Amino acid sequence: MKYNRSLVSLSLLALLSQHGLAQKKQFTMAEAVNGMSSTLATKGVKNATWQPGTDVFWQIDNKDKADVWKTTDFSAGNAATPVYVAQGEYPAGEKITSIPAIKWLDNSHAFFIKDKSILEGTLAGNKFNWSRLATLLEGCENVTLDKSERIAYTIDNNLWYWDKEKGNINVSKESNKDIVCGKSVHRDEFGIDKGIFFSPKGNLLAFYRMDQRMVKDYPIIKWDTVPAMVNLIKYPMAGDVSHEVTLCVYDPATGGTVSLKTGEKHKDHYLTCVTWSPDEKYIYIGILSREQNHLLLNKYDAKTGEKVKTLFEESDKKYVHPTHPLMFVPGTEDQFVWWSERDGFQHLYLYNTEGKLLKQLTKGSWNVNEITGFDKSAGKIIFTGSKETPLEKHIYSVSLEMATIDRIDKGAGMHTAIASDDGHFVLDVYNGAGIPKTTVIRKTDGGFTSELVKSADPLADYDRPEIRNITIKAADGITPLYGKLILPTHFDSTKKYPTIVYLYNGPNVQLIHNSFPESGNLWYEYMAQHGYIVFTMDGRGSDNRGMAFEQATYRNLGTVETEDQMKGVEYLKSLPYVNTSKMGIHGWSFGGFMTTTIMLKHPDVFKCAVAGGPVMDWSMYEVMYTERYMSTPKDNPDGYKNSCLLDKTKNLKGKLMLIHGTNDNTVVWQHSIDFLKKCVDEGIQVDYFVYPGYEHNVRGKDRVHLMQKITDYFDAYLK
Repeated sequence: MKYNRSLVSLSLLALLSQHGLAQKKQFTMAEAVNGMSSTLATKGVKNATWQPGTDVFWQIDNKDKADVWKTTDFSAGNAATPVYVAQGEYPAGEKITSIPAIKWLDNSHAFFIKDKSILEGTLAGNKFNWSRLATLLEGCENVTLDKSERIAYTIDNNLWYWDKEKGNINVSKESNKDIVCGKSVHRDEFGIDKGIFFSPKGNLLAFYRMDQRMVKDYPIIKWDTVPAMVNLIKYPMAGDVSHEVTLCVYDPATGGTVSLKTGEKHKDHYLTCVTWSPDEKYIYIGILSREQNHLLLNKYDAKTGEKVKTLFEESDKKYVHPTHPLMFVPGTEDQFVWWSERDGFQHLYLYNTEGKLLKQLTKGSWNVNEITGFDKSAGKIIFTGSKETPLEKHIYSVSLEMATIDRIDKGAGMHTAIASDDGHFVLDVYNGAGIPKTTVIRKTDGGFTSELVKSADPLADYDRPEIRNITIKAADGITPLYGKLILPTHFDSTKKYPTIVYLYNGPNVQLIHNSFPESGNLWYEYMAQHGYIVFTMDGRGSDNRGMAFEQATYRNLGTVETEDQMKGVEYLKSLPYVNTSKMGIHGWSFGGFMTTTIMLKHPDVFKCAVAGGPVMDWSMYEVMYTERYMSTPKDNPDGYKNSCLLDKTKNLKGKLMLIHGTNDNTVVWQHSIDFLKKCVDEGIQVDYFVYPGYEHNVRGKDRVHLMQKITDYFDAYLK
């Protein structure tokens, strides 16, 4: 039989080509762990900002193979021709290798911080003229530049101040290193993330002073020296003596400092929600009791430190959880917006400075998430919230006069917003199922939309699994719980697959959203590519579902959460394709606590588990967080005993690996060490791995090592 060699070759080439086009890629572990923030990142705008007092939008763009600022004026109501602004020349000695992310002082002056230098740029035409505003002292941290061009910063435990006339001034002169000025306090709880508060015009400077001398020392070992060294930190544990915080006010004109008289009777209360009045005469502080069930909003005289009055109080049988400062209504000095969960959800309330409630601005069975701006001409607050569903976040406005709410954005998913200075426009960046990332400019009255970037799908070439959104009933038989089921790629419902449950289920965290990637985590998809089912769910106690949902776990951490997660297990066992004899569970931090809890309280369910950075005994965790949810060991001995895992090691049946960072100053290493000792005492075998030098989380390239370690463990016992 004769044949045409060329025709056969072409046919074979075409077949191979078609096969190659159809072949989808597998994620590498590096891609699964860090890809969404690096090689697989979605496309958007870079260093977005609005120029103050204008509707001019700034971003960094690539023009003629060089990064420049691209500015677009949207005030005309349509996308005008962009204007490009040159980077400009920097002062001698400043090595700036890439265009910086700037912050605005006013509509013609911007700045950025590089090491000890504060560089100020003056906008002249289409170019910045840069000069060195200040050079700070060696060791400067927490650098805060006010719009008045005054600077505050810390060196070690003391606060420093700089202005053009006086230069660098040592404001606090605490010789004891355990008295700390100008830094965040209360272990960053209550929304606190700084310790420096310039007054609105920059004439005065408030700062936290934290006295930790009465708090017990806790050793964190530095392993990168020979011999190893001890770094003693202050770590107040539940029920123990806590630190004492005051708020001080420094007046550069006189050089004097006063302490606000926030109370001598109970010094271990919490100073939250620090806010200056627009006229700089007063400071408002939310004084939260050590028990965290009673809050006073107090007004203080900034010059004398005297208490002026208590505007109002809030209390709750379980806890009050303030996390936001006041927001004064722009253009007024006597009205402010207050955040509160008093009706069971996080909402906004309008008050006057006499403490009179003018109106509740938002209400309903949903949460306000962020305030992102203010439409001055319309008298509307721009905010994000979960009004449509707790699985999404959208952009809204609410009228101060009528308390009417209007949605600004379009499209399902998770929306974030940056509002222009006058609130006429927002930058809306959103993602959701099938929407990698879309970046648009929207006029807040709905009259105009301009799409800036619609990201291509960076995962289009990968072999991705089917993802099912799941709703089940909590253990109370009433409350809906949301989860995701990630099925193996090339799923065959007639087969049985090993299954991994990933969980956190603790306060202030929500895992399940309508977002991109739809799974929520590419490591889940990596595991699906390697033949696993992955299940994850937010049980009661987790975030963004209201106070009743969160407070269901009060005084008994790990109990209700476990009951809900076991409902998830019950659902998994109902699926014919779940191999119930090959199930694993994994979580980190609170999720590590939950993983270990389930392995010890329900030892016959999971064949193996990996618990990272786990709390093993809540009496060894820090005061502010623990006492909010558990009260003190003295007041709640049964709750602490029930949640403690150190006396339950003998229950373990499956394989358990613990992982901990040796320098963890959040969940201190002793949790794992004490658990290991109990296992040895009981003759219980567990596996263990540490990350030398790491604190509570393992990040960067070493996180790839971590996730490979976890994956290998599941492969060893579930495959």
